Amino acid sequence: MTRLPDFRLETYFSQWEFTARHHLTASDVQTMTLGELLALADDQERAAFENLSLGYTETYGDPALREVIAQTYERAAAADVICFAGAEEALYLAMNVLLDAGDHAVVVTPNYQAAETVPLALCEVTGVALDPDRDWALDLDRVTAAIRPHTRVVSVNFPNNPTGKVIRAADFTELARLCDERGIHLFSDEVYRGLERDPARTLPQAADLSERALSLNVTSKSLGLPGLRIGWITCRDRDLLTRLERAKHYTTICNSAPGEVLARIALKARQTILDRNRALIERNLPVFEAFFAEFEDVFEWQAPDGGCVAYPRYLGPEGVEEFCTRLVAEAGVLLLPASIYRSELTPTPADRFRIGIGRRDPEEGLAAFAQWMRAQR
Repeated sequence: MTRLPDFRLETYFSQWEFTARHHLTASDVQTMTLGELLALADDQERAAFENLSLGYTETYGDPALREVIAQTYERAAAADVICFAGAEEALYLAMNVLLDAGDHAVVVTPNYQAAETVPLALCEVTGVALDPDRDWALDLDRVTAAIRPHTRVVSVNFPNNPTGKVIRAADFTELARLCDERGIHLFSDEVYRGLERDPARTLPQAADLSERALSLNVTSKSLGLPGLRIGWITCRDRDLLTRLERAKHYTTICNSAPGEVLARIALKARQTILDRNRALIERNLPVFEAFFAEFEDVFEWQAPDGGCVAYPRYLGPEGVEEFCTRLVAEAGVLLLPASIYRSELTPTPADRFRIGIGRRDPEEGLAAFAQWMRAQR
C-alpha cells in the first residue's frame, strides 16, 4: 500500500467532531432522515428498496444508478460512469491508475488534502495556488507554465473547498482545452456543483468538455447525504474506466446495495434536494454576515461563490491555530484552522479558518461563538 501522511482533517475531527457542542465547520449541507428521503421516492423505487436482496452488486455500480447519474451530464452515457464508496475512494484509485513514478501532475491549492498527498506519493507534483489577493483567482498562465512533457494529470476543485471559489466558465473551458491539446487528463472535483449562489455561474462538467477528463462527484456534499457513501467518476474514456474497475477489485469490490438504491432515489429527486439546500444556505448567509459584521475588527469575511463552506481571515494577534484551539476547548465551537489546508506544494494563507454555512439553525452555535468572542474583549 502506498505510504501516506496522516490525514490532517480527519485526525483533527477524530479529536473534536463528536465532542464539540457546536459543529460550525461542516463541509456538507443539512442531511435528511431515511424517512424523508424515502418520501421523495416513487412507488417503484420504494418497492425496490424494501424488497432489496442484500447480495453483492456490480463493481461498476448498479446499472440503474449509473443511468440516473449519466442523465445529470450532457454528453455521458451510463457506460461512462463508475461508482465508488464515496469520493475519497474514487480520488485515490484514479490517481493510482493515472500516475506512475516518472510521471508529473499539476494540482491547484488550497484543496482537500488527498488531492495532493496521493499524487505526491506516486510522482512529481507541481502546485498552482489560487490567489487570495485576487478573490482566489486561478491564473491559467501559471497552470500552463507548470505543465511538463511528462504531465499526465491536472487536478482542480470548483466550487473550491475550502475557499468557495468558482472560476469563470470560459476559464474552465480553456483549462479543459489546454489539457486536451497536450494529452493530459483533467481531473475535476465537482462535489459542490449545484450549490452556486448564482446558478448562472455553474461550471460545465469536465466530462462534458473532454473525452479524457474525469468528473468526480458524490452524494455527500451538495445533496447532504454522506451516510450513503456513494461517489462516482464520469469519464468518456472507457478504457480508463476499465482500469478503474479493476483497481476497485482491490478496495471495496462493490458498493453498498442499500446505498445505491437510496442514491438512485436522491438523484431522481436531485432538483428538489438542491433547491432545498440552496434555500437553506441563502437563509443562513445573513446570519453569518451579521455575526462577522459585529466582529469586523477581528475577521475578514467573504461569502463563497458556491458550496457550503467559507474561508474567512482571522486578524487576531495570537494567530488562527491558537484561536481555533481555544474556541473549541472553551466554548465547544469547532472550526478548522488554516494548518488543515497547508500545502507541501505552494504557500497557503496561515490566517484563515473554514466555517460551514449549510447546516440548519446555526444561530445557537454562532451565539456561543459570539458570547466567547465578547468575553475576550
